[in-house]
Amino acid sequence: MRNRLLWIAAATALIVASLTVVLLSDGKAEAERPAAAPPVTSSPANAPATARAPAPRKTHSAAKPSASRKPSASATSAPPKPSASPTSQVPPAGASLAGRIRPGVSYRGMATFYDSDGTGACMYDASDDVMTAAMNHTDYETAKACGAYVTVRAADGRSVTVRVTNECPECAPGHLDLSAEAFAALAAPSAGQIPITWELASPSDAGALAVRYKTGSSRHWCGIQVIGHRNPVARLEVGTGSGWRPLPRAEYNYFLAEDGGGCGGAIRVTDIHGERLTVQGIGIRPDAVQPTRVQFARH
Repeated sequence: MRNRLLWIAAATALIVASLTVVLLSDGKAEAERPAAAPPVTSSPANAPATARAPAPRKTHSAAKPSASRKPSASATSAPPKPSASPTSQVPPAGASLAGRIRPGVSYRGMATFYDSDGTGACMYDASDDVMTAAMNHTDYETAKACGAYVTVRAADGRSVTVRVTNECPECAPGHLDLSAEAFAALAAPSAGQIPITWELASPSDAGALAVRYKTGSSRHWCGIQVIGHRNPVARLEVGTGSGWRPLPRAEYNYFLAEDGGGCGGAIRVTDIHGERLTVQGIGIRPDAVQPTRVQFARH
């Protein structure tokens, strides 16, 4: 009986020891097991490259050009129409017809000289009258000085009357670039340049004025030039079915009807004194000088 009890006790101790070993082994295994990784969340930062949406690009609105800045010309810009001049202008009603150069006003400047045959920016033909001048850009005033007669005086009192046929773009206000012959009437050519005063003139032997249509003129577009006028021309109008239409003046001294309205009809010319001359019967004959029977009064 005693042996039996000893055997039971030994077996029990063995079972308890085995359970202890198993429990200790499970605890150690649990302690050594790594913690579970946190769940993966869907976000652009960890999404697969093939599924990631591209980051939005920064966009810059085009800068608006300054209101006063003009765009520069490019190779693809349409060329300007030969008849359109950015400085063409129609004198507004009631405005002074004289412009910068006024009757009875003396102007002061310098005189130089060049070889002139009467041609130049005013688009006149060459002439035997060599007493001519190129007007400075400011007083040229979009060809308003073209054909004007001015009397030029040197400091010693010598004077000469010249007709404006050209423009001197680099000359300062008041400056006249005279023909060599006109300069020689005032001073020796070796002087190079001299101080002068000058004023408008209204010569007595002007004859009758003439009219010319520009090359390429038709009833669809025309340019009209007045030649041989005693006083500077301030305005040119053409007759239409609804009255008189004033035309803008280009820098090359033609009055333009870009849509052809009034081309071939009656022409009315006004000088800086306000005198109006009406010319009838001037047909569209491009590049032909057509004389008239009228002339402005002398002032």
